[in-house]
Amino acid sequence: MTTRDDLALANRLADAAGAAIRPFFRARYDMEIKSDKSPVTEADRAAEAAIRAILEKERPQDGIFGEEYGSVRTDAERVWILDPIDGTRSFIAGRPIFGTLIALTQAGWPTIGIIDQPIARERWTGMSGQPTTFNGRPVRTRSCRELEGAGIATTSPHLFADGDVPHYMALVAAVSGGAPRQGPVYGGDCYNYGLLASGFLDIVIESGLKSYDFAALVPVVEGAGGLMCDWNGEPLTSESEGHVLALGDPARLEDVLAALQATHDHHH
Repeated sequence: MTTRDDLALANRLADAAGAAIRPFFRARYDMEIKSDKSPVTEADRAAEAAIRAILEKERPQDGIFGEEYGSVRTDAERVWILDPIDGTRSFIAGRPIFGTLIALTQAGWPTIGIIDQPIARERWTGMSGQPTTFNGRPVRTRSCRELEGAGIATTSPHLFADGDVPHYMALVAAVSGGAPRQGPVYGGDCYNYGLLASGFLDIVIESGLKSYDFAALVPVVEGAGGLMCDWNGEPLTSESEGHVLALGDPARLEDVLAALQATHDHHH
């Protein structure tokens, strides 16, 4: 059972991560390139270490799965999933649109999710059965009556697997109604999902995400009235292969799925 105590702890974890990150932002720090060619900085590691220290003290039975320091006790009923800096490239570029992601999963399902932007001090908090809040006040997604003209965002199509790009471009074409200048907002990582929860975007689409990239997003988006699923409309699980869709208005799901498929199989 997820409780208010868990939520209070999750907020403390986000506070600790932010305090660890802020001194490094637009400052000097050590950086290296990991085996998958993604960057990692001192700030990523300091933030995750700060979170893990609190969890080991306060929740020694719970599992932890983090991007930088791996996993412990992941067969536990409750597992905390951490991405200390989602959007490390934005962090390195001095763009304050990265975020700390903290999720609590029970039996594999995310029941608490936090998206925290520690420079702007903006925090979206989602918890099963509760409305999503932004800095403590409830937020809602906006309605979207048709696909054409919808606000769409993605971090970068360069991160997509080759075979995914035509599907993505087909969705962009459907949204922009033949006016590709009115295309997507680029960059943003987890920040886009917070903006969608607050009613500033209608669709976020990504390919190649790991579970620590999306676990925290689900309670935030769904608690604000939105929907998260994969590119087939199926719920996201730890087994999902990283094709992620977030919709502010669940009524647009069929339209989005049809647009994604419009590239090759016209026999649908």
